[in-house]
Amino acid sequence: MTQTFTHIEHFIEERRRRGPVMVDDQRRLKNPNPVIRFNARAGLLITVIVGTMWCAYLFTALALVSAPSAFKTGDKITIVAWIAQTFLQLVLLPIIIVGQNIQAKASDKRAQATYDDADAVLHEALMIQKHLETQDAELERILQIVQAKPPG
Repeated sequence: MTQTFTHIEHFIEERRRRGPVMVDDQRRLKNPNPVIRFNARAGLLITVIVGTMWCAYLFTALALVSAPSAFKTGDKITIVAWIAQTFLQLVLLPIIIVGQNIQAKASDKRAQATYDDADAVLHEALMIQKHLETQDAELERILQIVQAKPPG
């Protein structure tokens, strides 16, 4: 019996070494350009600071400082402008970032689970491959016995 199938391992070891792509990996910014690296780290630092509920509370307090002046005018446009441009923008910005951080962590967990599932499927496929190789060897042995027997 001739061998009709050869198993070729493609990128298994590289994939295992690399692991799943995670949102959190973006914090490890390694760009050769120092300006890009500085800007990315500065932006990330500011996002980390602003993206906290403590910052939302601080921004709420800051926005409320100007509230009496806005309401005292009695002008609807000034009051709406204060609500939209001061309160909502200041307060919602950090809250949205907090929500995005929570979603990013959930995304990383999903990525890890998907990676683990793919690794388990790969392991099973490799076990099936070994099983088939064993079967091929046994079939080859049986075929040789059958072919060696004289007819009749």
